[in-house]
Amino acid sequence: MNRAEVDELLRELRRRGGVFYASGPKDGPEVVVHAHLWPTCADVVILRGEDDATAYRTPTMPGADVFAPVLVSWQYHATAAWTLRAALTLPTPGDVRAPIAVLKPDPLCFLPLDLRRRWGHLGRRPA
Repeated sequence: MNRAEVDELLRELRRRGGVFYASGPKDGPEVVVHAHLWPTCADVVILRGEDDATAYRTPTMPGADVFAPVLVSWQYHATAAWTLRAALTLPTPGDVRAPIAVLKPDPLCFLPLDLRRRWGHLGRRPA
């Protein structure tokens, strides 16, 4: 994996808005998460390591937990670089090319509560 490429993809994700979270030590978190909230859905990226990452889009109905989705309209599981590329090429909600499927989320789309209790914000950008 090209670390410089992943860093560049993360900078682009940050530039587009949303919130970054990390769980674990600041200099070596076990998980980094990005969530971009749209009016009707959320795009989430979960980076567990160089070879283990997940991205998905989930509806944001009242009371929905975007980190424990009931449904997703798109999901992707691969290396960090490929997952970030896929997330960055996902059409914005409402675009005619945007996914509208109703899919059962893979277990990789879920973030355990104990992991979320230990995370801190790494940065916030307006959507």
